Formats: sequence, structure tokens, C-alpha cells
Amino acid sequence: MSDKYTTQVIERTAMMHIPTPTVSMPSFNPVLALLCFCALSLGLPNLLAAQDILIADFDGQDYGEWKSTGDAFGPGPAKGTLPGQMTVDGYKGSGLVNSFYGGDGSVGTLTSPEFTIQRKYISFLIGGGKDSERTCMNLLINGQVVRNATGPNDKPGGSERLEPEFWDVSEFIGKTGIIRIVDSATGGWGHINVDHIIQTDQRPPGMRRNAKTTFKSEKRYLNFPIKNGAIKRTVTVAVDDQPVVTNEIELADATPDWWAFMDISDWRGKTISVTVEKLPDDSNALAQIEQSDAIKGGENIYREPLRGQFHFSSKRGWNNDPNGLVFYNGEYHLFYQHNPYGWSWGNMHWGHAVSRDLVHWQELPDALAPDRLGPMFSGSAVVDWQNTTGFGRNGQPPLILIYTAAGNPTVQCIAFSLDGRSFAKFDANPVLNQITGGNRDPKVFWHAPSKRWIMTLYVELNRTHTIHFFSSPDLKNWTYLSRTDGFFECPDFFELPVDDNPANKKWVLTAASSEYMIGTFDGTKFVPETPKLPGHRGRGFYAAQTFSDIPPSDGRRIQIGWFQTETRGMPFNQSMTVPLELKLITTSEGPRLTWTPIKELHILRTNTHLLTSTKLTPESADPLANAKAQLVEIRADFEPDNQSILLFTVRGAQISYDARTQKLIVNGHAAPAPLLNGRQNLVIYCDRTGLEVFASGGLTYVPMPFQPAPDNLSLSLKTTNGHVNVTRIEVHNLESAWPQQ
Repeated sequence: MSDKYTTQVIERTAMMHIPTPTVSMPSFNPVLALLCFCALSLGLPNLLAAQDILIADFDGQDYGEWKSTGDAFGPGPAKGTLPGQMTVDGYKGSGLVNSFYGGDGSVGTLTSPEFTIQRKYISFLIGGGKDSERTCMNLLINGQVVRNATGPNDKPGGSERLEPEFWDVSEFIGKTGIIRIVDSATGGWGHINVDHIIQTDQRPPGMRRNAKTTFKSEKRYLNFPIKNGAIKRTVTVAVDDQPVVTNEIELADATPDWWAFMDISDWRGKTISVTVEKLPDDSNALAQIEQSDAIKGGENIYREPLRGQFHFSSKRGWNNDPNGLVFYNGEYHLFYQHNPYGWSWGNMHWGHAVSRDLVHWQELPDALAPDRLGPMFSGSAVVDWQNTTGFGRNGQPPLILIYTAAGNPTVQCIAFSLDGRSFAKFDANPVLNQITGGNRDPKVFWHAPSKRWIMTLYVELNRTHTIHFFSSPDLKNWTYLSRTDGFFECPDFFELPVDDNPANKKWVLTAASSEYMIGTFDGTKFVPETPKLPGHRGRGFYAAQTFSDIPPSDGRRIQIGWFQTETRGMPFNQSMTVPLELKLITTSEGPRLTWTPIKELHILRTNTHLLTSTKLTPESADPLANAKAQLVEIRADFEPDNQSILLFTVRGAQISYDARTQKLIVNGHAAPAPLLNGRQNLVIYCDRTGLEVFASGGLTYVPMPFQPAPDNLSLSLKTTNGHVNVTRIEVHNLESAWPQQ
């Protein structure tokens, strides 16, 4: 029976006249009988519990009698999410206290008027930063803090959701106190959210603190139940009582959406404990965590309907930036930003996969996990051929990972491996201390002329995006050299020959957006010879990196980018582009970068439809009318007249070339694509989650996230204006790059 019903019973009986029974003549009193019945069925304490007392609901236009200082709390309650903030939810009514007013740099306090404590508990909703002194809510009696609460977030990622909390204040009943909400923090999670503060005699739903399960490691995987959008819980895994890693996980209290896994095979036979900092009393999350020798729910890995079939994606969880692309011991290594325990960004690890052909990838256990210095942000990898670090053994050069540990402070660190499988972090990390809080993403390479390592590092300096250059003899001790302004995060820096001429080389500086400059580098300073030039011309391409240590016998500069392909309903999210070969070619405007798909992708071809020496007009029959494909590569070489429009339709996506404007249009998105000697060539790759289109010899590269309808396998080709002389069109059906289980 609900509290609402109990209250109604009390209110109704209070309005009734209750006759006094006589001693000599016992009588039946229906009201007293009702009270007795309710007391027995509901429990007397519930029936007699006093009504809740509202302290504040923050639904008004201002704070009323509450007093604010500083500017963090704004002129009144927020109506939800503030500008620049992640989505705020979990509050009640139309407003809440939100100290993100003006961003995380604002500070202040918000203090209630005095009130008398009249109930056993004070309950409230709270979120935001986790700092018991700087982002907190305090109960003060006689000027002393007697109770304290904070939000759950103290590292990048997290959630703005407010969560129920309460204080037991029964020992203070009858005393006068105030509530003070404090925001004296700046930087990440330097704010607090509060709502719906009430006094109550009913103990609010409880939270178990440091809920724990312990077991002996006997199998390969530990499986965690995940509920997308659930409140993130702080989960610590310890081995033989020594904490190994802490993550923020959207644990499923009941039925999970999917299962995340942790490889625990290295700890076989040891005692593992999983501790959740706060967990609802009725949660079944801990009980659902289990060991197995197979990934729970993984029966269809690589066969899921939205799994790209020749674009790398992680088995489970979120991926973003590629990191540490390197060739080592006969394998291409792809490291990447990985959240193994969530569908969205957070818990940054370095995921790890290897390939011998850049097409077929084998995912390995994560190489780096968050530690005391923070989550593992982006970086690079090199082979230390001369063993400058001293990490090599028995003539085996070490593989070195250089990464950002994004704690407070944010610092640069290194780790090493002698087998490309197991990695040890340098025990004297960090190797480069914080310059500003916005320094990250080290890209390192060996500069042979100066015989030293060079690092490019993104540094946000006085609200300016800069790339700082450093040098080191041993990857451990770094010296500042110079800086170049204008590039935002994830820098890459490499040398390329112009027109494949080894006697004419230029340096390319690029960053997350793929914009770039071309210039010279003397081992200390980069001197641009061009303005910042546009990179890719599409959407959903970010933070690309190029491989280091590709053998000189190959000599290519190969790049992979983060392909922002959202896959709702899947237990994984995002992917990588196909590997791209970069070159510098001469144009009328000077040297420019080109992007082309690597030749190794040809191994995925199955059957081919070929069209040669054909003239197409608007009246021509569709030469691809009978072609069908799920995964497809199309190559077209043609000479358009100056009024023509050539249109490919690939599984519903429209890809056209307009010779009148010399533009390539991919699903309505236009990009310049100049004719070369009156001719155009297009290369189109279509996967389940995206398109990658190349034109003008690679001068134009248009990546485009796209999900074709599963049952639409149609292809078509037509000219909608003018005529086009087709030299050659190849349509290749492709097979999956994933293992067939």
C-alpha cells in the first residue's frame, strides 16, 4: 500500500468525530477498527510518520531566501543543461542548482536560510564533481560541517545525472542548521548539481557502500552486465587485495543490454575482488558479474548487423582516436582509444590489434589501462632500434608507447614491450610534466640528422592552440625546442618526397581535423611554406595518425583515422577508416597531400563487373542495373563533357560528379574535385556503416558515415546531364575481413 494511501487515511480519520465508548456498554467503533487495521497492515511507524518537509525544490525563477556568492550559481536555478555542458538529467521538476553557470571556471557558494531539523533524514539529489571540499554540499550546525556530500565525478568522462542521496540526521533533531552548496573548483568537473532537498522520517532507498564480491580466478574472462544510459558506478578490480584498475561503468541493476569483458587470464589462480563504490540495495549488478572462457553474449561477434566488415572496430565498447600506429616484429600494430566497459566515451584504455596485411586484424587485450596518473589518452609508438632507453634485451629492440596520462596534473609517460604483447609502464613516469592542463597527444619519431627523438605535443596555451616541439636523447628526458600555432590536438609530423622524388622532400604538420601545413624542419623548428590547407573533405573523420617504422623497402606513409560511425543497438560503437596511403604531388598551387586506399584491400575482392569504352548519355540504359552488392568497391575512370553529371547510386547513397562545377557530391555533401587533364577518377568503398570516396587522384577524399538499408543491395549508374566517355568502370564485390566463425 502506498504512502499516498496512508496519508489519505490519516487525513480522513482526522476529520471524523470519534465517539467515546462507555465502560458499561462496549461498542464497535469503525474508525478505531480502521486505524487498528492500518496499523497492523502498514506498520504503526509508517502510519504515524510525520509528513515530509520540503527544504527546497529549486523550481522558482530565483533562489528565494537562499544567498549566493560568486558567479557559479547564476541568477537563479538552472532549467536543466547549461551551455557547453553534457546533458543534465535525474533532477525533479523544472529547475535545479547547477554551478556550471559560465563553465567550470566559475566559483561561488549557495547557502540556505536557517532551519530546524525535525526529521530523521535529509534526502536530496546530487551530481557533478567529486571533491569533498571544493564541489560539495554541507550541513552546518553551529558553524561546523556535520554532514557532507559530493557528486560522483573526478575524472574525464562521467555523467551529469543527479542521483538520490541522504543524510541520517536523527542525532540533530531539534537543532538549527544551514545547508551550504560549495563550488570553489576550476577545471574538469569543477561544478556541482543539487535538487529536491527534503526532511523525511522515511529512510530513503539505500545505497550499499563499497559493495564487494570476491572469487578465485579460474577462467579467461570476467563479464560485466552493461545498461546503456545507467548511472555510472565506480568499479575497482583488485588482485590478491592489490587494486589493479578502477573504471566508471554503467552497470545493469537488472537485465543488461550487453556484456563487457575483462581478460583475467594473467591472474589465473589468484583471488580477484570487484568493489562498487555505491550500489542500490536492490541492484543485481554484482551478482551478475561472472567468469567464463568465452565472451558472454559473444556468439555473433563480427557478424552483428551494424559491424563494418572491412573497417576495424573493437569487439566490445567504444573506440575513438587511433594511437601508436607502428610496424614491429613483422606486424602492423594498431593501438586506439578504447572504453571496454561502455558504449560511449570514458575509461580511456589503449586498445590493441595487430595485422600482417593491414586488412585482417586480430584484437588483443588492452595494452594500457588507467592508473594513479589518470586515464590513458592518445599518443604514439616507436621502435627504439638503438636502445636509447635501455629497455632492450639480448639484441631485441623495445617497442615504446608514448602517451598522455590525463589525471591532475596531465602528464606524458612511456611504456615498453619486447614482444609486442605485454607492456610495462616506466617506473619513473612521467617523462614530461604538465605544461598546461591542456597538453596531450605526443607524437614521437627519430630524427636521424640530429640523432635524437622529436616530440610534437598539443598544448593549449592562453586559449591558443599550439604544437610544441621537444627533443630527447633517450625518450625519458625532454627539452623544449619551438612551437607552431593553429593546430588542435592529435598532431602528426612526417617527411614525404614530392612526386616520389627522394631529392625533394617536405615536412607535413597535421592534427586532429586533418588540416595540414607543408614546410621545412631543421631538427629544431618547423617553418611552414604554405598556409593551413584543408585535409579530408567529408564527415566523421578525426584524429588520424600515420605508421612509424614501416620498412624502407616498403617506404609508404600509411594513415588510419577515427571513423565516427555510430552503431546504436550494438555492444560496440565507432570504427576506423581503411588504411590510406599519403603522398605529396605537385599541383598548380604547389605541393599537396593525396589520400588513396592501400593496395592490400584488393585481397577482399570476390567477383567483378567490368565496363569499358562506353559513352553514357541521359538516354543510356543503366549498365549496373543487374549488379548487387552488400560490400563493394567501385573504380571509375571517365572523361566528362563540361555540362555532364555522372551519378552512382550505391545501396541508396548518391555519389555524383558535376563537371560544370568540378565538384564531387556524396549524399548531398559537396567537395571540390578538379579534373586532371580533362579526366576524373573515382574510387568508392561502401561498408555497412560508411562510405569512403576518393577523386582527382586522391586530392579529394570524402569519408562519410552511412548505414544502408540491409535489404538494399542495388547499384546504378547514369548520366543526368550531358555525356560522359567512360574509359573503365570496375565493380568489385568484397568479402568480409573478419574471421568466419
